[in-house]
Amino acid sequence: MGKVIAIANQKGGVGKTTSAINLAASLAVLEHKTLLIDADPQANATSGVGFDPKNIKVSIYECIIDDIDPKGIILETKTPNLYLLPAHIDLVGAEIEMINMPNREKMMSLAINKIKNDYDYIIIDCSPSLGLITVNALTAADSVIIPVQCEYFALEGLGKLLNTIKIIQSNLNTGLSIEGILLTMYDKRLRLANQVVEEVRTHFRQMVFNTIVQRNTKLGEAPSFGETIIMHDASSKGAVNYLNLAREILQKNTVNQKVATKELTV
Repeated sequence: MGKVIAIANQKGGVGKTTSAINLAASLAVLEHKTLLIDADPQANATSGVGFDPKNIKVSIYECIIDDIDPKGIILETKTPNLYLLPAHIDLVGAEIEMINMPNREKMMSLAINKIKNDYDYIIIDCSPSLGLITVNALTAADSVIIPVQCEYFALEGLGKLLNTIKIIQSNLNTGLSIEGILLTMYDKRLRLANQVVEEVRTHFRQMVFNTIVQRNTKLGEAPSFGETIIMHDASSKGAVNYLNLAREILQKNTVNQKVATKELTV
């Protein structure tokens, strides 16, 4: 059964979609069948892997609202082992349509459960809000990665997000864990960036990934070509950073699986 990881932060501009696309691509090139779910009405993850959202006729919206089977609309990307469940601008209206639905927080989970066994990893790119779609994503996920940019307002709103995660853990998804906090947009030349890294590591300790995503021109260029950083420039700092993040996650999950197996046999 695949592991579902949501990439979430209600603060925009933290590298959330960039991280979702390129972590998914990195897991894929490391020979793990991976599905990227675009759960953001802006559909940047969809365009970022080479598809024009204007040409998307059926998306995650129909899976949530109309109970369409996602198996029939998943797209194969140019990156081997990487697949996409796309988004469309219609998703912006989903929250209003879901208000009176029973189990409205679990509609995405119901859709993902139909395909969970088909992939090793499922990465969800959440919208920059703590609305109902993001709550759906966190309810469907096994864990969440929180991107935090290495800038002045890095910790702004992080407490609110962590509080939302606690509420979801208590009421909707007791199995939800924090996969880790990912430091992004790091420039080692800036004193402030180094101070932010130190502050986040001091506050959150082992919750913070060892991998830090550095500022990189190629990471910014890749989406304009509809390519992941792996396809755009596999030798760039951005590609190396996300491959290292993927390896860190794989290693962490392998250790956890061994511990769980050991506990079951004791």
